Amino acid sequence: MKMDQNKERRDMLEVLPHIQRFAVSLTRNRADADDLLQNTVERVLKKGTPDGVDMKKWMFRVCKNIWIDEIRARKVRVTAVESGNITLHDRPEWEAEIMGRLKLKQVKDAMGNLPDEQRMVLSLVTVEGFSYKEAADILETPIGTIMSRLARARRNLADMFSTDPNSPPYTTHDAYRA
Repeated sequence: MKMDQNKERRDMLEVLPHIQRFAVSLTRNRADADDLLQNTVERVLKKGTPDGVDMKKWMFRVCKNIWIDEIRARKVRVTAVESGNITLHDRPEWEAEIMGRLKLKQVKDAMGNLPDEQRMVLSLVTVEGFSYKEAADILETPIGTIMSRLARARRNLADMFSTDPNSPPYTTHDAYRA
């Protein structure tokens, strides 16, 4: 049994950079992404993994589910703040400064403007390199939904980066032009 735990931990270590990138794409900031990554690792270590499961896919699914739980909890907290029961403090200024130094800030910002469903699919397929089927399995969504969300995400990003307001909208055929 100890041998299985060691293999599980080695497999987990190999997946961590991928999960970290996914967490950053979900949370839109490094500090929250680190917390999400830590919660994901803790949950997998505490609860274990089902027999025969692909560790990479499993950890992506756990991360996604923890993030969904966090979004729900934030809605509850926002409601409490709006009702006057809680007071929020501003985030430290250094966080915005650190985030401003990251490469590809424009793409990150643009991805941040995408709806959560599109951002998750875009991150899994284009950043992490999962196939449509693998992304569908991770997100527990039909493959057709994955394909349409990815197409909408790409179209939305292309529209955000369009410099000519009179240019025609992005089409899937544009992706294949040299």
